[in-house]
Amino acid sequence: MQTNHSFDETRPTLTDQMRSRFKGLLDTIGSFLNRFGITPNTLTLIGLAGNFVGALFLAQGKFVVGGSIVLAMGPIDALDGTMARLRGEPSEFGTFVDSVVDRYSELIIYGGLLVHYIIAADPLLVTLTFIAAAGSFLVPYIRARAEGLGFEAKVGILSRMERFLILVPSLVLSVPWLGIGIVALFANVTAIQRILSVRKQARKRESL
Repeated sequence: MQTNHSFDETRPTLTDQMRSRFKGLLDTIGSFLNRFGITPNTLTLIGLAGNFVGALFLAQGKFVVGGSIVLAMGPIDALDGTMARLRGEPSEFGTFVDSVVDRYSELIIYGGLLVHYIIAADPLLVTLTFIAAAGSFLVPYIRARAEGLGFEAKVGILSRMERFLILVPSLVLSVPWLGIGIVALFANVTAIQRILSVRKQARKRESL
């Protein structure tokens, strides 16, 4: 029977694939930062602060500057976990904090965009930005809730890495409406894909 890859619960996300592919580079940079006494949690907070600064520029309509700052903060998401692993200090709480900060970072970025479009009195982009933010929040929430019930929910066309690769270039190129529109549509499609995947698994479990 042919597998439908879009609903393959065991298929690694693009984020997982990228971390695996660039493991050597991440280990090298992570080791360098560890030698300077920088802790993984410090790096996580630096990323959050950087995204906040980027969002302030986005709120002013300075998309190239704001997008460039957000782009520079992107690698930190992978490096803090790498540093913890190299230190032999990975912990469930550290993973939890990292995930929470990731959600805050995304919402802060959308918050900056939302402020800009509210000030600009652009109801269409206010709505699209809200929908994009909602979808971006729901995708990881559904995964976390599903895993809490013993299901897998990694499926979908727009995980966090894909959202980053779509939204940030649109900011740097000063066409934020394009990235926002794509994320608004496909993040919510991804949320639906994950809901359907969990329903499929639940029915299979109930039939046993």
